[in-house]
Amino acid sequence: MWTVKAQEISQKFNQRHIFEGISFEIQSGNSLVITGPNGSGKTTLIKIICQLLRPTSGHLIIKNEENQIDAHQIYPYLGLVGPYLQLYNNLSAFENYTFFARIRSLPVDMKYFRQLMAQLGLKGREFDELRTFSSGMLQRMKYVMAIMHKPRILILDEPTANLDEAGSEIVYGIMELQKKENILILATNEPEEVKFGEKKLVLHS
Repeated sequence: MWTVKAQEISQKFNQRHIFEGISFEIQSGNSLVITGPNGSGKTTLIKIICQLLRPTSGHLIIKNEENQIDAHQIYPYLGLVGPYLQLYNNLSAFENYTFFARIRSLPVDMKYFRQLMAQLGLKGREFDELRTFSSGMLQRMKYVMAIMHKPRILILDEPTANLDEAGSEIVYGIMELQKKENILILATNEPEEVKFGEKKLVLHS
Protein backbone atom coordinates (compact mmCIF):
# COMPACT_ATOMS: atom_id res chain seq x y z
CA MET A 1 0.00 0.00 0.00
CA TRP A 2 1.41 3.35 -1.09
CA THR A 3 0.35 6.68 0.37
CA VAL A 4 0.71 10.30 -0.76
CA LYS A 5 -0.12 12.71 2.06
CA ALA A 6 -0.06 16.51 2.03
CA GLN A 7 -0.02 18.31 5.38
CA GLU A 8 -0.94 22.01 5.39
CA ILE A 9 0.98 22.81 2.21
CA SER A 10 1.22 26.49 1.26
CA GLN A 11 3.03 28.17 -1.60
CA LYS A 12 3.71 31.82 -2.33
CA PHE A 13 5.66 33.69 -4.98
CA ASN A 14 6.77 37.31 -4.52
CA GLN A 15 4.86 37.52 -1.24
CA ARG A 16 1.60 36.45 -2.93
CA HIS A 17 0.04 33.23 -1.70
CA ILE A 18 -0.89 30.85 -4.51
CA PHE A 19 -2.68 28.57 -2.05
CA GLU A 20 -2.64 27.95 1.70
CA GLY A 21 -3.19 24.99 4.01
CA ILE A 22 -3.68 22.26 1.41
CA SER A 23 -4.11 18.81 2.97
CA PHE A 24 -5.11 15.48 1.46
CA GLU A 25 -4.29 11.79 1.67
CA ILE A 26 -4.56 9.20 -1.08
CA GLN A 27 -3.59 5.54 -1.15
CA SER A 28 -3.11 2.75 -3.68
CA GLY A 29 -6.28 1.86 -5.52
CA ASN A 30 -7.55 5.42 -5.42
CA SER A 31 -7.39 8.65 -7.38
CA LEU A 32 -7.37 12.38 -6.73
CA VAL A 33 -8.45 15.11 -9.12
CA ILE A 34 -7.25 18.69 -8.59
CA THR A 35 -9.48 21.34 -10.11
CA GLY A 36 -9.82 25.11 -9.97
CA PRO A 37 -9.75 28.21 -12.15
CA ASN A 38 -6.69 29.37 -14.05
CA GLY A 39 -4.15 30.81 -11.66
CA SER A 40 -5.37 28.81 -8.67
CA GLY A 41 -2.14 26.80 -8.48
CA LYS A 42 -3.00 23.41 -9.98
CA THR A 43 0.32 23.06 -11.82
CA THR A 44 2.24 24.44 -8.84
CA LEU A 45 0.71 21.79 -6.58
CA ILE A 46 1.47 19.06 -9.14
CA LYS A 47 5.12 20.14 -9.18
CA ILE A 48 5.23 19.99 -5.39
CA ILE A 49 3.77 16.47 -5.40
CA CYS A 50 6.38 15.45 -7.97
CA GLN A 51 9.14 16.92 -5.76
CA LEU A 52 10.05 19.39 -8.51
CA LEU A 53 9.21 22.32 -6.25
CA ARG A 54 9.45 22.77 -2.50
CA PRO A 55 6.44 24.28 -0.73
CA THR A 56 6.82 27.49 1.22
CA SER A 57 5.43 25.63 4.22
CA GLY A 58 3.89 22.29 5.06
CA HIS A 59 4.99 18.76 4.27
CA LEU A 60 4.48 16.17 1.55
CA ILE A 61 4.91 12.56 2.64
CA ILE A 62 5.16 9.61 0.26
CA LYS A 63 5.27 6.15 1.84
CA ASN A 64 5.35 2.58 0.60
CA GLU A 65 4.29 -0.44 2.64
CA GLU A 66 7.11 0.03 5.13
CA ASN A 67 9.02 3.27 4.74
CA GLN A 68 8.77 6.93 3.88
CA ILE A 69 10.39 7.66 0.51
CA ASP A 70 12.92 10.48 0.40
CA ALA A 71 12.44 13.13 -2.29
CA HIS A 72 15.53 12.08 -4.24
CA GLN A 73 14.38 8.43 -4.24
CA ILE A 74 10.84 8.90 -5.55
CA TYR A 75 11.50 9.11 -9.29
CA PRO A 76 11.70 5.36 -10.02
CA TYR A 77 8.15 5.06 -8.68
CA LEU A 78 6.61 8.12 -10.29
CA GLY A 79 5.31 8.86 -13.79
CA LEU A 80 4.52 12.39 -14.96
CA VAL A 81 2.79 13.89 -17.97
CA GLY A 82 2.49 17.67 -18.20
CA PRO A 83 2.94 20.59 -20.60
CA TYR A 84 6.33 21.42 -19.03
CA LEU A 85 7.70 17.88 -19.51
CA GLN A 86 10.14 18.01 -22.42
CA LEU A 87 11.35 15.18 -24.63
CA TYR A 88 14.32 15.29 -27.01
CA ASN A 89 12.93 16.35 -30.38
CA ASN A 90 16.17 15.74 -32.28
CA LEU A 91 16.22 12.12 -31.16
CA SER A 92 14.00 9.33 -32.39
CA ALA A 93 11.23 7.81 -30.33
CA PHE A 94 13.42 4.78 -29.65
CA GLU A 95 16.40 6.94 -28.67
CA ASN A 96 14.19 8.82 -26.20
CA TYR A 97 12.93 5.51 -24.80
CA THR A 98 16.52 4.24 -24.47
CA PHE A 99 17.60 7.42 -22.68
CA PHE A 100 14.79 7.28 -20.11
CA ALA A 101 15.13 3.53 -19.64
CA ARG A 102 18.81 3.91 -18.76
CA ILE A 103 18.07 6.78 -16.37
CA ARG A 104 15.64 4.47 -14.58
CA SER A 105 18.10 1.53 -14.69
CA LEU A 106 15.67 -0.46 -16.84
CA PRO A 107 16.65 -2.86 -19.63
CA VAL A 108 16.22 -1.52 -23.17
CA ASP A 109 13.56 -3.96 -24.32
CA MET A 110 12.66 -3.52 -27.99
CA LYS A 111 9.64 -5.81 -27.80
CA TYR A 112 8.24 -3.93 -24.82
CA PHE A 113 8.95 -0.59 -26.49
CA ARG A 114 7.01 -1.64 -29.58
CA GLN A 115 4.12 -2.74 -27.34
CA LEU A 116 4.05 0.66 -25.66
CA MET A 117 4.15 2.49 -29.00
CA ALA A 118 1.29 0.36 -30.31
CA GLN A 119 -0.70 0.93 -27.11
CA LEU A 120 -0.41 4.70 -27.59
CA GLY A 121 -1.29 4.54 -31.28
CA LEU A 122 2.24 5.26 -32.48
CA LYS A 123 3.00 2.00 -34.26
CA GLY A 124 5.34 2.55 -37.20
CA ARG A 125 6.90 5.72 -35.77
CA GLU A 126 9.42 3.99 -33.50
CA PHE A 127 12.51 5.29 -35.32
CA ASP A 128 11.25 8.70 -36.44
CA GLU A 129 12.68 11.82 -34.84
CA LEU A 130 10.23 13.51 -32.51
CA ARG A 131 10.55 16.79 -34.43
CA THR A 132 8.44 15.11 -37.11
CA PHE A 133 5.64 14.37 -34.61
CA SER A 134 2.48 16.47 -34.29
CA SER A 135 1.59 18.01 -30.91
CA GLY A 136 -0.87 15.19 -30.30
CA MET A 137 1.72 12.54 -31.13
CA LEU A 138 4.19 14.20 -28.75
CA GLN A 139 1.56 14.04 -26.01
CA ARG A 140 1.12 10.33 -26.69
CA MET A 141 4.90 9.92 -26.57
CA LYS A 142 4.97 11.49 -23.12
CA TYR A 143 2.70 8.67 -21.96
CA VAL A 144 5.13 6.09 -23.34
CA MET A 145 7.81 7.59 -21.11
CA ALA A 146 5.48 8.00 -18.13
CA ILE A 147 4.21 4.41 -17.96
CA MET A 148 7.24 2.49 -19.24
CA HIS A 149 8.29 1.62 -15.66
CA LYS A 150 4.76 0.83 -14.42
CA PRO A 151 4.78 3.66 -11.86
CA ARG A 152 3.21 3.33 -8.45
CA ILE A 153 2.14 6.99 -8.73
CA LEU A 154 0.99 8.47 -12.05
CA ILE A 155 0.58 12.25 -12.08
CA LEU A 156 -1.12 13.97 -15.01
CA ASP A 157 -1.40 17.71 -15.62
CA GLU A 158 -3.96 18.39 -18.37
CA PRO A 159 -4.09 14.67 -19.31
CA THR A 160 -5.61 14.99 -22.79
CA ALA A 161 -4.06 18.28 -23.93
CA ASN A 162 -3.56 18.28 -27.73
CA LEU A 163 -5.17 14.85 -28.10
CA ASP A 164 -7.94 13.91 -30.51
CA GLU A 165 -10.85 11.69 -29.49
CA ALA A 166 -8.95 8.47 -30.19
CA GLY A 167 -5.95 9.65 -28.18
CA SER A 168 -8.17 10.74 -25.30
CA GLU A 169 -9.79 7.30 -25.17
CA ILE A 170 -6.35 5.67 -24.96
CA VAL A 171 -5.44 7.95 -22.06
CA TYR A 172 -8.73 7.25 -20.29
CA GLY A 173 -7.88 3.55 -20.45
CA ILE A 174 -4.46 4.20 -18.92
CA MET A 175 -6.04 6.27 -16.14
CA GLU A 176 -8.66 3.62 -15.39
CA LEU A 177 -6.01 0.90 -15.17
CA GLN A 178 -3.69 3.01 -13.00
CA LYS A 179 -6.24 3.78 -10.31
CA LYS A 180 -7.25 0.14 -9.85
CA GLU A 181 -4.12 -0.88 -7.97
CA ASN A 182 -1.89 2.19 -7.82
CA ILE A 183 -2.25 5.95 -7.32
CA LEU A 184 -3.58 8.36 -9.94
CA ILE A 185 -3.40 12.14 -9.45
CA LEU A 186 -4.62 14.50 -12.16
CA ALA A 187 -5.07 18.25 -12.53
CA THR A 188 -7.86 19.23 -14.88
CA ASN A 189 -11.09 21.16 -15.34
CA GLU A 190 -12.38 18.92 -18.13
CA PRO A 191 -15.63 17.21 -17.05
CA GLU A 192 -14.70 13.93 -18.78
CA GLU A 193 -11.45 13.83 -16.79
CA VAL A 194 -12.78 15.07 -13.44
CA LYS A 195 -14.91 11.94 -13.17
CA PHE A 196 -11.76 9.80 -12.83
CA GLY A 197 -11.08 11.20 -9.36
CA GLU A 198 -12.65 9.40 -6.43
CA LYS A 199 -11.38 12.28 -4.30
CA LYS A 200 -11.61 15.91 -5.38
CA LEU A 201 -9.52 18.89 -4.34
CA VAL A 202 -10.80 22.30 -5.47
CA LEU A 203 -8.33 25.20 -5.47
CA HIS A 204 -9.48 28.82 -5.46
CA SER A 205 -7.76 31.80 -7.05
